[in-house]
Amino acid sequence: MTRHSPHDLLVLHAVRITGFGDTPVIAHRYGLDAAETEEALRDAQARGWVEHTAFAGTGGWSLTESGRAENERLLAAELAHADGADEVRDVYREFLPLNALLLQACTDWQLRPTAGDRLAVNDHSDPAWDAGILYELAGIDRALLPLADRLGSVLARFRGYDTRFATALARARAGEGAWVDRTDVDSCHRVWFELHEDLVATLGLDRHAEP
Repeated sequence: MTRHSPHDLLVLHAVRITGFGDTPVIAHRYGLDAAETEEALRDAQARGWVEHTAFAGTGGWSLTESGRAENERLLAAELAHADGADEVRDVYREFLPLNALLLQACTDWQLRPTAGDRLAVNDHSDPAWDAGILYELAGIDRALLPLADRLGSVLARFRGYDTRFATALARARAGEGAWVDRTDVDSCHRVWFELHEDLVATLGLDRHAEP
């Protein structure tokens, strides 16, 4: 049976995988009530788990080191209670080769090597080059679907990554190139980055130590 996460865990975890966001952004991540989310964030702030910072006219929440530790403690307990650690680890192992493909696709979207400059910026003037990248992303999209289904069968909070990725890819294929790799929209890269962070946080891993 799929396990549904408690509200306070979802709030703290939304801060973790979002990285930085204001209260509406944090609440939106899991479809939570904004007022209840603000209350949970203020409580977490009092406990030293999150901090609110503002700059350039914007403000948002981020996790402290103790908040990351608390987040991982809650996630580990949740995963143990759901008896889903083996399944999530298996999915993660299948995710890693796809992650390498996704990173290469995003690099190719940004760079178009030439004979004289291997780091030449992709100006998107070569439709065949861009079409090849979108084809690669479509393969990743197809591979993600069964993995997302397996994750969602363990923990409900894993649901939605596949539909978000598919939506971003559809917009990119319709000519909105920003939906491949921009971080200020729910792009393929942003969705994938959040899923990656979700997996390593849930399993208590260090993404920088990956092969």
